[in-house]
Amino acid sequence: MTAPFHILGDPAAPVLIIADHASNHVPEGIDLGLPPAAMTEHVALDIGVAEVARLLVAQGGSCAILGGVSRLVIDYNREPDAAGLVPVQSDGHHIEGNSIAEVADRLARFYDPYHAQVAALVGQGHRPFLLSLHSFTPRLRTKPEEARPWEIGVLYNEDDRGARVAIPLLEAAGLIVGDQQPYSGKLLNATMNRHAEAHGRPYLGVEMRQDLVSDAAGQARLAAILGPVLRACRAAFS
Repeated sequence: MTAPFHILGDPAAPVLIIADHASNHVPEGIDLGLPPAAMTEHVALDIGVAEVARLLVAQGGSCAILGGVSRLVIDYNREPDAAGLVPVQSDGHHIEGNSIAEVADRLARFYDPYHAQVAALVGQGHRPFLLSLHSFTPRLRTKPEEARPWEIGVLYNEDDRGARVAIPLLEAAGLIVGDQQPYSGKLLNATMNRHAEAHGRPYLGVEMRQDLVSDAAGQARLAAILGPVLRACRAAFS
């Protein structure tokens, strides 16, 4: 049976990494109707996120919860009534199998257990600092003329406390930082809206450009940069 999430490290750690789109796994019995090659693309998972999360946990001081199914099976970073929760289109791909999906079944099997576990982890008494970890494609297939020059993006909705600490540190590390880029967290921030902003919990929302974290060297570089930033954020809000 497919696990809706995987936990790495000690849940009592002072930082909790939340990776909604860490997997491209499609459970047995679900046929999305896509060729295997599509499942390696950004439409199916956030490339590099699982590996960077593991490296951050290995540094010490962090726990991570990784989503256990592809965002094409059900998107954990959407509200449960959102149109894109079980997508039928994604960056030029038509996901035929989702046109007949039993959405309520996927909510019960994957989405609800995942968010229940996130709620339990973020609500612990030691009040972990939260990192929402995602990655973005350098160019969308449907908009190839629009390059995304940022190496890392910082996203938030109303609560920018973590962003204000992190952005100057990321810039000092030599990264090209997008403040609310490549898109605004005011438009898409469902997991952090639910588990952080709704409860006044400070957090950092990060989007890493996928070509920078597509191999082991790039993943190690970004983890080495993010580790001290997370520790600084935790110290600022402890």
